[in-house]
Amino acid sequence: MRLAATCQRFWQTGGVLAKAQVKPAAAEKKGGEIVVNAYREKGWKILKRVIAIGFIVAIWQVLPSTGVIDPRSLPAFSAVIQGLLELILSGELLTHALASFQRSLMGFFVAVSLAIPLGIFMGWFKRVEKIVDPLMQICRNTATLALYPVFILVFGLGEVSKIGIIFWGSIWPILINTIEGVKTVDPLLVKAARSMAMSRLGLFIHVILPAAVPSILTGLRISATRSLIILVAAEMLGASAGLGFLIFDAQHKYQPEKMYAGILVLMMLGMSVNYLIVTLESYLTRWKGTAETA
Repeated sequence: MRLAATCQRFWQTGGVLAKAQVKPAAAEKKGGEIVVNAYREKGWKILKRVIAIGFIVAIWQVLPSTGVIDPRSLPAFSAVIQGLLELILSGELLTHALASFQRSLMGFFVAVSLAIPLGIFMGWFKRVEKIVDPLMQICRNTATLALYPVFILVFGLGEVSKIGIIFWGSIWPILINTIEGVKTVDPLLVKAARSMAMSRLGLFIHVILPAAVPSILTGLRISATRSLIILVAAEMLGASAGLGFLIFDAQHKYQPEKMYAGILVLMMLGMSVNYLIVTLESYLTRWKGTAETA
């Protein structure tokens, strides 16, 4: 009887151990399947985007080539790529791109340098925001390009007027989103930080600023796009270099291939800036995923 009971306990223990060994293997297999499915889903999303872009490019190539659309108004995609290669090989594209990048970067950098500190200050001190808000709304709702003649009149046709109009058009989305980001910080977080006797500087660094980062980066994305749009318009008047000047000059010289090549470069530049800021946002707000998981 003792032997039978011992054998029974042995087999029961062995069964438990076997199950314990099977569970990690099953969990590991399930985890591997989740990773594979995630990569598969991501690859499928990329493939769908590539197919969509390829479909548009194919239509662009076919319609002018078959005469459905006049090639003098819309050249075939292959002709535009050929014009783009000519601009690259001649060095003309690099010259214009550097001039545009310098203007856009300077105006955008000045806007960011002023808008973020000012937005944090106005968002934290709500009385100041209420006093300044009417003037701010008037300024931001005034068409930016309508003010360009004023900038030219005050600063002349040089670089200052172009950088100034880019700054004017870029500052408002950053400022408004920064104010909203600070105003909408969860009051419970602020109360919890103050209950732990956190200093004002610590409250700002560890609570207010991280919570406002997503809203600030949204403003940066909007402003980066606006700065490129305003840049092109500014370079079409009183400029001798820049992507806007390149497009306008090619249109005047009736070189549609170069004109569309310049537009393509601007599109790619805008997409690159947008994805760069999105990547920065995902890195700076990685704590959100941890908080949601917790």
